[in-house]
Amino acid sequence: MGHGPAVKLGKDNAAAYKGKIGISMFVVYTLVYFGFVVINATNPSLMQEVVLGQTFAVIYGFGLLAFALILAVVYNALCNAAEERLNK
Repeated sequence: MGHGPAVKLGKDNAAAYKGKIGISMFVVYTLVYFGFVVINATNPSLMQEVVLGQTFAVIYGFGLLAFALILAVVYNALCNAAEERLNK
């Protein structure tokens, strides 16, 4: 039994744009995360430095989390705008 989709599904004219944006944001985030890994591998004592009352490792780690959330919100806004513009 079950039920069908809540909305009528059709062709998504914004799919290519959304894919490009998603891959671009993934690459940017990966580079920022790679910086975290490189610092830990090459100069771990830098992560022990105190910045804003916390170690640099904690600040960088929370920064990575915040950056991921910001990217998600921006991605959602860009995708919604593209869908409205291209799926008329």
